[in-house]
Amino acid sequence: MELHGRIHTLPIYVKRFIAAFVIVLSVGYFTGLQFVRQTDSDNPSGIEENYLGNEEVEEVTVMKFKKGEREMLTILHTHILSISFIFFLLGGLVSLTSIPKKWKAFLMIEPFFSIILTFGGIYLLWKGWLWMKWVVMISGSLMTLVYVIGALLVLIQLFKKK
Repeated sequence: MELHGRIHTLPIYVKRFIAAFVIVLSVGYFTGLQFVRQTDSDNPSGIEENYLGNEEVEEVTVMKFKKGEREMLTILHTHILSISFIFFLLGGLVSLTSIPKKWKAFLMIEPFFSIILTFGGIYLLWKGWLWMKWVVMISGSLMTLVYVIGALLVLIQLFKKK
């Protein structure tokens, strides 16, 4: 079965359903990013401080403590599962677009590498590999960029004539 370009042939009510889903999914995704900003985890030192604490820093506005193993496993488990599901659904919708197949494959597969690098990096950072904060920052940024591109492509292609 050929999926390429199938999005253009869907009935209008299905297109509206998909558009509503992508918009609500995006609200949820960007709410999560806002939470990251609120915890000051949108920069390398903030990422490190969020998971390893800042008890040893003399002047801090908010005291943070190193996360425990149970809390880390809960964070990693819930984020890996939920974000994988988000990108599985978005990737399925991207598969229906008429963009070039190489770009489509990249947008569908790359997020899963970024999920492993981001959350595996958070775990390794927590274990003491301090340089992983850079991997977390870069892979998390790439994951967000791919999300934005994929969501916009789906929304644009939903109402574009083939």
